[in-house]
Amino acid sequence: MRGCNILRCRRTSRAGRPGILDRRRETVEHPFGSIKQWMNQGAFLMKGLENVRAEFSLTALAYNLRRALNILGVEAMVAAVRA
Repeated sequence: MRGCNILRCRRTSRAGRPGILDRRRETVEHPFGSIKQWMNQGAFLMKGLENVRAEFSLTALAYNLRRALNILGVEAMVAAVRA
């Protein structure tokens, strides 16, 4: 039973690093929390997998542009677009 070995292996690898799941949770969940709060994006407005993917892609693009503007500033972003 290969699946049992994988689960046992994962359990033992996390046992040596107890904070790894907390760190991953903080890293991964932050963008989704920010999207829900900043953009009032609690639930998808579209129906169907293709439409939901498109909606999330646009939301992620807006999130990434906003983060880049906050980190780099407007002048650096304009210079990067012109380059």
